[in-house]
Amino acid sequence: MAISLYDVSVASFLQVLGGVQGFLEKGAAHFRETGQDTQAILDTRLHDDMLPLRFQLVSVAHHSQGAMAGAKSGVFTPPGAVDPDMDYAGFQQLIADARAALQGLTRAEVEALEGGDVLFRLGPRELPFTVPDFLLSFSTPNLHFHATTAYDILRQAGVPLGKRDYLGQMRMKGA
Repeated sequence: MAISLYDVSVASFLQVLGGVQGFLEKGAAHFRETGQDTQAILDTRLHDDMLPLRFQLVSVAHHSQGAMAGAKSGVFTPPGAVDPDMDYAGFQQLIADARAALQGLTRAEVEALEGGDVLFRLGPRELPFTVPDFLLSFSTPNLHFHATTAYDILRQAGVPLGKRDYLGQMRMKGA
């Protein structure tokens, strides 16, 4: 059986989003138990030249749900400004909403995108992609980068996470 565009995009994005939802929930529980300020964690960075957790989470939603919206419309742009007032629960909801939106896509509508093009616009710069190349060579690596960075920020803050938390629900034979 051939691998479909749906399988390598939406199904994979859903797995990552499920992992992010899970480790954010573990983070919330940890912060409640330890009395840590969840607002402060949203401003945490791994390094001074990296963006904070709040940006990483917006980017996770943007490079999954937003990537599919860009594939459908033919244009993808960087995420807009991150709401500085959104709380930890708001970011959990952002990830849940992205996951729900992707769950609403049908296999047929995603497969119909295969012959299309996507233009990535960054200010005056434009990068042309085919939909499969955009999803596989741009959005998927970006999604993993930002999900991993969010995971690492929570680990650095003491949240007891392991690799299994990052992986989310794997798609196994017969499941």
